[in-house]
Amino acid sequence: MSTKIALSTGELSLRQLDRALVHMPVDLSFVDADGYVRYYSESPNRLFKRTPSVIGRHVETCHPKKSLAVVRQILNAFAEGKKDEAKFWLTLNGRFILIRYIAVRGENGDYLGCLEVSQDVTEIRSLEGERRLLDWEE
Repeated sequence: MSTKIALSTGELSLRQLDRALVHMPVDLSFVDADGYVRYYSESPNRLFKRTPSVIGRHVETCHPKKSLAVVRQILNAFAEGKKDEAKFWLTLNGRFILIRYIAVRGENGDYLGCLEVSQDVTEIRSLEGERRLLDWEE
C-alpha cells in the first residue's frame, strides 16, 4: 500500500508526486526559509545541472560570487514580505530561458522558502494563433 500525501486540493502517492515533479516541463529547486537547498527536480533535460551534494547546502554556496548580493537581496525581500517574485531571462546555447524566483508562503503569509523555476520558453515565444484540444494529432 502506498502512502498518500494530503495536499490542499487532493492527494497523491509519494511516487505519483515525485514522478509528476520529474515530468514537469520546468526545472524546480526549493530553498527553505533559512536559505538551505532542500529539493531540486531531476528531469532528463534539466537546464542547470544539480548534483545530490547541493541538498542541505546554503544557497549562497551555489551561486557565483558576482551574483551573491542579488541573491541575498531577493531572499531578504521575500522573507520580509516586500516582494513575492523576481524574474530573469537570458539566452543560453541559442535557447531563451526564463528564471523565476517565487516566495512560498503559508496560509497565514509566513515565509516558508523560495521556489526557483527555470524554463526553456523558446517555443512558447514563437506560438501564434490558436491550437485547440480538438486539433491535437498524434
